[in-house]
Amino acid sequence: MKIMMTMSMIVLMIVLAMMILVNFIAKKTFTDREKSSPFECGFDPKSPARLPFSLQFFLIAVIFLIFDVEITLLLPIIKTMTVSNIIQYSMVVIIFLIILLGGLIHEWKQGALDWAY
Repeated sequence: MKIMMTMSMIVLMIVLAMMILVNFIAKKTFTDREKSSPFECGFDPKSPARLPFSLQFFLIAVIFLIFDVEITLLLPIIKTMTVSNIIQYSMVVIIFLIILLGGLIHEWKQGALDWAY
């Protein structure tokens, strides 16, 4: 117990020292609205400085991440079904899959899965 306490204190002190060191070394910039805007001899810029971002792509990426994380939650359940009560774990998996399908149907009806051309 004493060894774990000592090791955790050492790790905590190393982490705190690194955080303080990074704060001293890091480049500090103060962004100004005028400095970050594009300069074209005092005139308004001809084109926007930043490219437009596809919100549809972002929604598809977020939905993919959500369902990907939920699938990774299913994998340990498959492994533990061989050593545990199969009826209880089957009910858990069925309820989890019903929730997943409900979310998928909801996203489909909201139109988040329709790719806009």
